[in-house]
Amino acid sequence: MVQNTPARHQPRTTDTKTPTPERYRAITRGNINKLEVWNKLEPELREVTEVVSAVLPFKTNEYVVNHLIDWDRVPADPVFQLTFPQKGMLDEDDYDSMLALTRSARLGNTSRQEIEAEADRIRAKLNPHPSGQLTHNVPTIALPDGSVRRVPGMQHKYAETVLFFPSHGQTCHAYCTFCFRWAQFIGKPDIQFANREAADLVTYLHQHPEVTDVLITGGDPMVMTTKVLAKYLEPILDIDTVDTIRIGTKSVSYWPQRYVTDNDADELLRLFDRVVAAGKHLSIMGHYCHPNELRTELAQQAVRRIRTTGANVRMQSPMVRNVNDNADAWARLWREGVKLGAIPYYFFVERDTGAKRYFEIPLAKCWDVFRDAYQQVSGMARTVRGPSMSAFPGKCHILGVTEIAGQKAFVLEFLQARDPALVRRPFFAKYDENITWYDELEPLSEHDRAFFPDKEHQVWGQPTTESAPLTLQGRSITA
Repeated sequence: MVQNTPARHQPRTTDTKTPTPERYRAITRGNINKLEVWNKLEPELREVTEVVSAVLPFKTNEYVVNHLIDWDRVPADPVFQLTFPQKGMLDEDDYDSMLALTRSARLGNTSRQEIEAEADRIRAKLNPHPSGQLTHNVPTIALPDGSVRRVPGMQHKYAETVLFFPSHGQTCHAYCTFCFRWAQFIGKPDIQFANREAADLVTYLHQHPEVTDVLITGGDPMVMTTKVLAKYLEPILDIDTVDTIRIGTKSVSYWPQRYVTDNDADELLRLFDRVVAAGKHLSIMGHYCHPNELRTELAQQAVRRIRTTGANVRMQSPMVRNVNDNADAWARLWREGVKLGAIPYYFFVERDTGAKRYFEIPLAKCWDVFRDAYQQVSGMARTVRGPSMSAFPGKCHILGVTEIAGQKAFVLEFLQARDPALVRRPFFAKYDENITWYDELEPLSEHDRAFFPDKEHQVWGQPTTESAPLTLQGRSITA
């Protein structure tokens, strides 16, 4: 139970029941066989999880299993698809190869090292860090001797916004099968974003007063205790040039107890109070993929309690095949969120990484679903933007489909871009009903070619060299 907290942090009187505290218990590849419901499933389904989770990360928890999945609908249940590995997530040949090794390992004929080597071979084909995350977005800080040092665990793609990956937050309460940051969770430090030092972030922000927004991300920062999270947030509060702090999290869906019944839930809300009292806009970027994630009393209380602090909750997700690839699901999600005071924010396109081939949906259908869902909701939910692709040059927004001089075309714009001069300038690409990502688009005309930069250049024609600084709008972001 929540105890000894200010009245504003008690569950609202309209709540029918204060949930009983429960301890977080992870369910992984190693202990899933202890689940009673799991052992009632068809052996083939259970084997799929064993095989695919040898390559891609798998973790869920008892709250997701007991409250969000309808086991009578498995494998079609959307949250099951969202959290449990599916056969189609690997190419057929790769699946068959890993299946053979897994079966051989059960007989003692294949070592863990052999399985991991094959998993690494498959992972290397899955584009673990898309959109220049390792090659173009990692900034540097200026040192007193005039040299510069690359800063691990940070990204700076757009002038106003810096992403920070705290080391203690590089896991989640449960993993999404479509996750575009899956490489954070496979135990490979050389390709993981992480930084233990809030001091690096503070130094960088002082050197870059153009940065107004800091996004604390992961993984999921909300797996950290409140005391640890405070060590990353509180140093930012004294930096006048920072206006907004965002926290990217799936905990509002996969473990809402974090805000309601966890031992330090009330301490967490008091931390949010301090952030807001310091004059910062605090936004919890809630990764909600399906309306079923908001149907429990715990999930609803989590939103209400966050909002008592002055923070807001924004809702975002990609459209994912077999999870939310229909307009009614999106319209229901947005309506339920608005009812609780959450703000629909982004409708993303599945990114070009990991198991994209299983989850991806053609851009034309993404647009159709977004439009049909948008038409079902009031203006209060029409804060949402989409479909949006977080591609190499920026956030590419699909505005619709039209016909120009007899040729069908996608109408596009950048909501954010490495080159800010291109933001909100409409451009066109040739229509193709099968295209699923920005890189497959072709300019409709020579005029539109300027919106399709060469990836081999750092930013819009600036050549990549090992010593060249990263730049934004022609400005170095190294000092």
